[in-house]
Amino acid sequence: MLAEREPVRIACLISGGGTNLQALLDAQASGALVSGHIALVISDREEAYGLVRAEKSGCKAFAIPRKLHTRDAFEDQLLHALQRERIELIVLAGFLQILSERVIQAYPGRIINVHPSLIPSFCGEGYYGLRVHEAALARGVKITGATVHIVNEIPDGGPILLQKAVDVFACDTPETLQRRVMEQAEWILLPQAAELVSSRLLKGEPTLVYPYTEEKHG
Repeated sequence: MLAEREPVRIACLISGGGTNLQALLDAQASGALVSGHIALVISDREEAYGLVRAEKSGCKAFAIPRKLHTRDAFEDQLLHALQRERIELIVLAGFLQILSERVIQAYPGRIINVHPSLIPSFCGEGYYGLRVHEAALARGVKITGATVHIVNEIPDGGPILLQKAVDVFACDTPETLQRRVMEQAEWILLPQAAELVSSRLLKGEPTLVYPYTEEKHG
């Protein structure tokens, strides 16, 4: 009889408070995330509260301060840590750095990100945090949401895994809309996507199960 394979080893990359990380940790504790296990948390900021969340959960966590490193030096340390910990899947959980092609090619189809809009709306370079919700309110949309996608070389341009819509109210501020999108979409979708991709990796399946052709726009 073949030995049962251990869960996929997941690394979460964070930059701030770690609320999306907490959703993943809670899913792991409740049994909603079983095909993968959070083995490592790395922050690009030493002061990120997400590191405290990780340590409280017993997860190995540390910072590689981006402000103290060039991009190449930062990514050298990042890749070394990922390889040392035998990471198989990377989850960007509120990580504000754009990864280079070198990192993406080291983990093809194995990096996922949550973005606080219904891609292709309000996404791409410069759209992060409250800026996304400010743009949505300025445009007057009635529905927004969140998207989990596979990361490629185009910011927020990779194939979509999951999306969930959230209503926009006339009384919303960027802050209230941000909170609702997190509670009703991000914190639900990201654990689901981590389980989905981990399950596929355990089975030796591709992380995407439908054909995807990346169009080039020149």
